[in-house]
Amino acid sequence: MKDFIIPDPDFGTPASKSTNTVTLIIDGQQVSVPEGTSVMRASAEAGIKIPKLCATDMVDAFGSCRLCLVEIEGRRGTPASCTTPVAEGMVVHSQTPKLHKLRKGVMELYISDHPLDCLTCAANGDCELQDMAGVVGLRDVRYEPGENHFETRQNGEANPAYQPKDETNPYFTYDPSKCIVCSRCVRACEEVQGTFALTIEGRGFDSRVSPGMGSDDFLGSECVSCGACVQACPTATLQEKSIIEVGQPDHSVVTTCAYCGVGCSFKAEMRGEELVRMVPYKQGKANRGHSCVKGRFAYGYTSHKDRILNPMIRDSIEDPWQEVSWDEAISFAATKLRDLQSKHGVRSIGGITSSRCTNEETFLVQKLIRQVFGNNNTDTCARVCHSPTGYGLKTTFGTSAGTQDFDSVEDTDVVIVMGANPTDGHPVFASRLKKRLRQGAKLIVIDPRRIDLVRTPHIQAAHHLALTPGTNVAVMTALAHTIVTEGLCDEDFIRTQCDWEEFQDWAEFVSRPENSPESTALLTGVPAEELRSAARLFATGGNGAIYYGLGVTEHSQGSTTVISIANLAMATGNIGRRGVGVNPLRGQNNVQGACDMGSFPHELPGYRHVSDDATREVFEKIWGTKIDDEPGLRIPNMLDAAVEGTFKGLYCQGEDILQSDPNTKHVAAGLKAMECVIVHDLFLNETANYAHVFLPGSSFLEKDGTFTNAERRINRVRKVMAPKNGYADWQVTQLLANAMDAGWNYTHPSQVMDEIAATTPSFANVNYDALEEKGSIQWPCNDAAPEGTPIMHTNGFVRGKGQFVVTEYIATDEKTGPRYPLLLTTGRILSQYNVGAQTRRTENVVWHDQDDLEIHPFDAENRGIQDGSWVRLASRSGETALRAKVTDRVSPGVVYTTFHHPDTQANVITTDYSDWATNCPEYKVTAVQVSPSNGPTDWQEDYAARAKASRRILPAAE
Repeated sequence: MKDFIIPDPDFGTPASKSTNTVTLIIDGQQVSVPEGTSVMRASAEAGIKIPKLCATDMVDAFGSCRLCLVEIEGRRGTPASCTTPVAEGMVVHSQTPKLHKLRKGVMELYISDHPLDCLTCAANGDCELQDMAGVVGLRDVRYEPGENHFETRQNGEANPAYQPKDETNPYFTYDPSKCIVCSRCVRACEEVQGTFALTIEGRGFDSRVSPGMGSDDFLGSECVSCGACVQACPTATLQEKSIIEVGQPDHSVVTTCAYCGVGCSFKAEMRGEELVRMVPYKQGKANRGHSCVKGRFAYGYTSHKDRILNPMIRDSIEDPWQEVSWDEAISFAATKLRDLQSKHGVRSIGGITSSRCTNEETFLVQKLIRQVFGNNNTDTCARVCHSPTGYGLKTTFGTSAGTQDFDSVEDTDVVIVMGANPTDGHPVFASRLKKRLRQGAKLIVIDPRRIDLVRTPHIQAAHHLALTPGTNVAVMTALAHTIVTEGLCDEDFIRTQCDWEEFQDWAEFVSRPENSPESTALLTGVPAEELRSAARLFATGGNGAIYYGLGVTEHSQGSTTVISIANLAMATGNIGRRGVGVNPLRGQNNVQGACDMGSFPHELPGYRHVSDDATREVFEKIWGTKIDDEPGLRIPNMLDAAVEGTFKGLYCQGEDILQSDPNTKHVAAGLKAMECVIVHDLFLNETANYAHVFLPGSSFLEKDGTFTNAERRINRVRKVMAPKNGYADWQVTQLLANAMDAGWNYTHPSQVMDEIAATTPSFANVNYDALEEKGSIQWPCNDAAPEGTPIMHTNGFVRGKGQFVVTEYIATDEKTGPRYPLLLTTGRILSQYNVGAQTRRTENVVWHDQDDLEIHPFDAENRGIQDGSWVRLASRSGETALRAKVTDRVSPGVVYTTFHHPDTQANVITTDYSDWATNCPEYKVTAVQVSPSNGPTDWQEDYAARAKASRRILPAAE
């Protein structure tokens, strides 16, 4: 997939979804296309290019530039081909003397008000205006220079029509002097992104693109820097700063974004081995040519000065780091691990896989632990985010993953978004959801906080169930109570697809008076009638889809809530077709893949328990070694065992558990107690404060492999440049394995995927050749589903009959009281990602350079807290200080913060309480007190001092 810069084909207008075919003649050529297709698109699909400027297939036809005129036999005039639909028997002429003259005249008008600085313009070689001038044969302009928008001075005075370039956005510029007012940027912002940040201000000659009000600039506007406007712009009006600084790229490689679980495809456009820009790939089935600020622009961390490129070791965590060779570092680590096992037993060491690394790399890490370490002490960050998804959906449906593809949202009628904030956490999917909402779908938001989807100028939720944190199960059961007692269940679906006796037991439980909305209202904080109305809407409104996030899973009853979601979907028959389903919005780019690859201590790849003899035999035959049949330690158990003195060594690839896991002080104590901590990452992260070996990692741009997104889509990751550290991550893991006598001899990640396919039934037909041919594949992909599976459970559930499970509400042990009267919940923000290791090293800090504490005006006034002032946030686990943001986004009694910045360390506040089934931490419910403060706490200052000391590096010995 490496190519020269050939733009993705642009057919001018979106494709028609009609199944009826129309046949017409264009320039003597017979063309058959779906009914509703524009003449422009029909021509383009036939290889006939009609000149255009305002048209692009990412947005609906507009018909303003008048360059795409055609003649149609039997019709008067010269209609615009972009706005003219095809008709049976139509005869179109796209190249006639009359059309040539008209087009040339149109181009003259455009050029007469455009600076002719093509040789020095950043868009030279990538400018549609320049291209179209050539296409229509424009060689001179008859008009004398007059009033225009591009000259700074006219007749010796300042030109009132000229406006200077806006360079406030860190990633792109806006130059009004080059704008042709085609409105493509405005329409992209509206139709693709759904932010409506741009508008056309003024009329006639005075019209211009404006980011909001006339006095606004791009940085201060509602623009979310998704890049859709930049991508749509046909000139240099909106231009990436990287293009201005570096120049036009000369080749590109298609790869997959390494941020969230949407899994967007991009063309990494290069000059040599220098990345110039990331352009969303229109053929990417997850993003369909769209992007967000992170994937589009925030890739600068890959070349940041903080990145560590040389291996380092130290005997004590009090010592500075010593740069060493790869051989020395690997030998040092392998010797340490084997010595620990000889002294303390085979199970005294373990590892943590990364949801940021590829499937192949993750597979090798769990193989290293099981085959080479000889135990099952492997875990992954999904433990602290979506492990309840795996448990809950496997219990009810039989498989540990979402049921739909992202395209399915186009057919939904009613959407429940629960415990998720798509506009910040999964923005490209959010744009597709908002488009469907603008088309008439209804939205129910279940969240303690008023997320953006609840109300904006262009969409509004039908219901916002602003529940008290920790009462998810009670709310879901009350919804089910309404549906069952009012006779709104889909009995045909339940009788044919589900276990009827289990349904009856469940229906009897949810119908009890104590589970009614009226009985639970005081507990949940949701008015009974509001909840009943939401339940009726979901049950009767047509196709119903449920999308959920960490606000569901990161609770002591996370698994129970996932089960309750599955119950609700089955009870209403919303499983097994487009527009419905249960859809977990996975947080990191490869959380789904990390789980698929067997990163949990009790499961081998493909979610098969280690106690199953037949499953172990499959791997033992290929690996040539016995596999322990006892589940290993989860991350919390590793830390507990370390404090107790029985767990001594850890290989941690690509995860920063000191910042991301709950109860930071306990995590630090566990790491400090270990005798060998190996951190394998791009940067000296917070966990590296307690490490003895640092192995530099490689970024997603420097490796081959695959990621699996939230819709089970396996996407290729392709190497764009050579690894700056010398090795891709899979090679580093192989070096460590072979230093411990593994005898691995992989030469390319495709061989690892072949091994995955040979051992994992849901990946049986997945290989790199198939991925090249199909672009991407959604598992399961096997003989029963050779093309993959976009929608699960279409003809029954994987487990056979869908299983209803009684979900009793059990209150968390974390209680508010006089000392800690408020409830803290946490989440993400658009511009930052997870622990911020990547995004904090980009210009994204312009939007979010610190974590703030959102607090309701009532609670703030009672405590004497002003907006922007320092506050002390304290819980039973610890305390930290940060700045307050007074807002009614949260309800009285609830406070909220993000967790992207290590100097805040929000997880020093969170507790050890966790999900009963999976140990997923209860991040979303912590009893706290908030009070005025003068600045950082003593703990923060001590932590900062330790972090600074742990980053001392001695140069490599001569």
